[in-house]
Amino acid sequence: MEELFNKLKIKPKDKELYKTAFSHSSYVNEHKVKSDYERLEFLGDAVLDLAVADYLYTNHKESEGEMTKVRANYVCENANYRYATDLGLQKYILVGHGETKDGEPVKKAIVADIFEALMGAIYIDQGYATARNVILNTVVPYIENPNISFFSDYKSSLQEYVQTEQKSIEYVIINEEGPAHNKTFTVNAIIDNIVFGTGVGSSKKEAEQEAAKVALEKLAVK
Repeated sequence: MEELFNKLKIKPKDKELYKTAFSHSSYVNEHKVKSDYERLEFLGDAVLDLAVADYLYTNHKESEGEMTKVRANYVCENANYRYATDLGLQKYILVGHGETKDGEPVKKAIVADIFEALMGAIYIDQGYATARNVILNTVVPYIENPNISFFSDYKSSLQEYVQTEQKSIEYVIINEEGPAHNKTFTVNAIIDNIVFGTGVGSSKKEAEQEAAKVALEKLAVK
């Protein structure tokens, strides 16, 4: 992990904290380790949100609504996965044998979560200023590149459509399966009591976005 620390330009005080940041619950269960990355992920998500919001407020002149959209674009699963991949975090992730078969890549959602967990670990170990620097050094090049976009808010687009057409929309979970640490959700996007799209994702929000995307594609055909 020294290569990663050098890349991030940090000198860790508590290396065990970083091991926790890379430990999936499946690995913890198999090896009877004390903690997985989920608490650090929770913290890192908040630190990432604050650092990006701080940057946008200081360097951009958009309205609150526009800044919210920009932040959502660069603080989301797709973006976190790209940051993690570009940093080479996959090689450090610890998962149990039941989570992935030999030769198969670690799931995208886990890789994205690990990025947030790492930011949480840096915050605890090095303080906010260092965590902020690492986050901005990683994220800002993407924000300032007009050709890169990670997130499409299909739900907002669909909401605008149904409001224009004076229709109603709701999202209904029709299936939820898998262990607590690795659930899969299936959601229907229902417009005026008719199912227009079904989406599957590792979170309710992701499944809703996918359902909205399918619904928009169906409406565009019509």
